Amino acid sequence: MIKATLKDGSVKEFAEGTTILEAAKTIHHGLAKEAAVGKVNGKVHGLNYRLTEDCDLEILKFEDEEGNHTFRHTSSHILAQAVKRLFPEAKLGIGPAIDNGFYYDFDLERRFTEEDLAALEKEMVKIVQEDHPLERFELPRDEAIRYMEEQQEPYKVELIRDLPEDAVISFYKEGDFTDLCAGPHMSSTGAIKAIKLLSVAGAYWRGSEKNKMLQRIYGTSFPKQKQLDEYIERLEEAKKRDHRKIGKEMDLFAIYEEGPGFPFFMPNGMVIRNELEAFWRQAHRERGYQEIRTPLILNESLWHTSGHWDHYKDNMYFTKIDDSDYAVKPMNCPGAMLAYKRKMYSYRDFPMRIAEMGQVHRHELSGALHGLMRVRTFTQDDAHIFMLPEQIKSEIVGVIDFIDYVYTIFGFKYHIELSTRPEDSMGSQEEWDMATNALKEALTEKGIPFVVNEGDGAFYGPKIDFHLEDSIGRTWQCGTIQLDFQMPQRFDLTYIGSDGEKHVPIMIHRVIFGSIERFIGILTEHFAGKFPLWLAPVQVKLLTVTEKFADFAQEVGKKLSEEGLRVEVDIRNEKIGYKIREARNERVPYIGVIGEKEMNSGDLSVRSSKAGELGSIKIEDFAEKLKQEIRKKAY
Repeated sequence: MIKATLKDGSVKEFAEGTTILEAAKTIHHGLAKEAAVGKVNGKVHGLNYRLTEDCDLEILKFEDEEGNHTFRHTSSHILAQAVKRLFPEAKLGIGPAIDNGFYYDFDLERRFTEEDLAALEKEMVKIVQEDHPLERFELPRDEAIRYMEEQQEPYKVELIRDLPEDAVISFYKEGDFTDLCAGPHMSSTGAIKAIKLLSVAGAYWRGSEKNKMLQRIYGTSFPKQKQLDEYIERLEEAKKRDHRKIGKEMDLFAIYEEGPGFPFFMPNGMVIRNELEAFWRQAHRERGYQEIRTPLILNESLWHTSGHWDHYKDNMYFTKIDDSDYAVKPMNCPGAMLAYKRKMYSYRDFPMRIAEMGQVHRHELSGALHGLMRVRTFTQDDAHIFMLPEQIKSEIVGVIDFIDYVYTIFGFKYHIELSTRPEDSMGSQEEWDMATNALKEALTEKGIPFVVNEGDGAFYGPKIDFHLEDSIGRTWQCGTIQLDFQMPQRFDLTYIGSDGEKHVPIMIHRVIFGSIERFIGILTEHFAGKFPLWLAPVQVKLLTVTEKFADFAQEVGKKLSEEGLRVEVDIRNEKIGYKIREARNERVPYIGVIGEKEMNSGDLSVRSSKAGELGSIKIEDFAEKLKQEIRKKAY
């Protein structure tokens, strides 16, 4: 017999060789029905894995991250099997699980159509009903290559050849289909109860523009049809809120063929942008930040010093000036280092909080570009805090409080992830441990729950990431706090300590919006274009019933404008119903109708986009109501 310690600390005994699924049945029959995979001593295994020694055992369901990943990964194999059945000439690429679903890449000479997706989805349902077990087997490298060559799968052969010499090469067989895969997987195809194929897109093999463009089929899957239906509903709602669609309707921004990934902001978009930046500047002044601005282009040598050349050059743009090599900045921090070095500081000058609305440029693949969410130039709301070792925790706590204040203004809930040292990094393990522990201590002191995201830190230090949840439940990674021992050393930054000696300061990199462009995109979708009054490009639209009320409408508009409100007056000779519909489509927060009654009384008939009809209001009272709403930054 062997002993398995369960997640709740209890210990169960099983016969040696018991599978994870059999163990789950012993624990609780309901648990076995929902089980996706098991975690044995911290490692995820399929349900057919046999327990051979005393261990820690956790049964994972679809709701757990690893269970969800396994469920969706198995779904991608079912898609590949369906494609090979209907299009046997297709060559297989890769098929991972992703957030909210899965995809698989295929090399096929003809393009997949909507009709093809429908046929493939039908075939996938058939494969699920056939309930094929997923059977794992391993092959030595030479046999594995030969096997895939016989299957005429060149991309799989390439993947095997690129595996390390000591790698275990495993395959999974399901009925008439076999795929190269490390696993784990669900026990059988029958576990995937609800499937939907969503779209097709182009994707370069292994993400390189130098390679062939494949076709990527995206899909999603769930254990229950109801969950799938709810997800599709959310997708439809997301389509309605797409910031690219709303941005065009509200004339906020545009991206032209002459500059893919380089957004133009139109007057309405600039109103939102300027309001956000004004709020940002005021909030930073109140918290003791000083603002700087650094150049877009700096000598290439700077990026060697910062470490970006070794860790980030593939994402950078370069140019030549006076026969010297220069780089367009992808990040603001090296400029902040130079700004610091202009003076010698004392320990009494710390903490020193330096903020910058800095425009950066990063090379993104054309296929990754997406409206304002993924662009090639954007403005980071950066800050760099220089401090003493004993100030680390209090400064991190201060930044956490600041970020919480900003997100609360917009009504965002959020969760936090702590990302640790990646493989591609610089600095000693001791420094990384010190930095990581400082972030953990700050979060613990604040009593904030967090998830550890192993190996996803910046190359110069660990970080805390803030993931916002929008009004339809999607999450967006925006704010980040990165603790950096490396860059101050690399730039030879110093200060005079209380002992009269030179010391190297410690630094925090920090953003709150993340980027102004992306944050505007997120806000547009979060509010479905119905921005809070303080951000709305047009706050009030006055509509005349007929042309004869035009002068009075202009007079009211002038009064409201003098109160600092953004007002448009529509005196066109159009039907009032048409003008009201148009103003609603423009998502104007307040619509004032002006006719005979309003001109005689001097009042306004007002409709709110949120509260509906407000009735008749005195112009002075209306202006004061709006100014109060703006002061509160109500959403």
